[in-house]
Amino acid sequence: MPDMFTKTISAAAAGLAVLAATLTAPAAAYASEGGATKKVRLRSGLTLTIPTSWKVVKNGKDWVRVITGPCPTLGTEDFGFRDWGCHSFWVLGPKALAIGLHTFQAYKSKYGYDPATDVGICPKSYKLYKGEWKLADKGLRQVGRGHKADYHRWAATCVDKKWRVKLHYNQREWYLPTSKILVLDQWDNPRLSAILKNATWS
Repeated sequence: MPDMFTKTISAAAAGLAVLAATLTAPAAAYASEGGATKKVRLRSGLTLTIPTSWKVVKNGKDWVRVITGPCPTLGTEDFGFRDWGCHSFWVLGPKALAIGLHTFQAYKSKYGYDPATDVGICPKSYKLYKGEWKLADKGLRQVGRGHKADYHRWAATCVDKKWRVKLHYNQREWYLPTSKILVLDQWDNPRLSAILKNATWS
């Protein structure tokens, strides 16, 4: 499968290929807090408990995507950070953080995660582009016992070719600098905050 950033990433990151193997249990319904769950162990001993219906796609320890709903790009060459319509969140490690800003500079939480050298596709629609974004919230958030994340929520827009705003979305980021982990959500998943708060470490 082509590189995760096929359309935009530089040769420096060209070695990052998406492994399309998904680690998933049968698609059991998760309609309530009592729904079936599974544990997903991530880097630095972080373990999340998520619904069994969610799919996990890993490219090593540094690019992990948890797919929580429809994902039209899964299994296609467009699948990756700069795709669209894929209900999911990311758990990113040092290699992803090393290219986390424009012109692929190292990630800094005060700017938000957006690796690119050009205008990106809107996460919600392939017909639109990423517009402006501004900081809407920040602070410390619990990610399991004894761990606090540097949290930022960016209020972002999607625009058409004439730069007219057509959609709004949030990009939420939980950054753990000591563990070198960034959890990134562009879909306002209503369960994610609680999942992170109840995470475990080993």
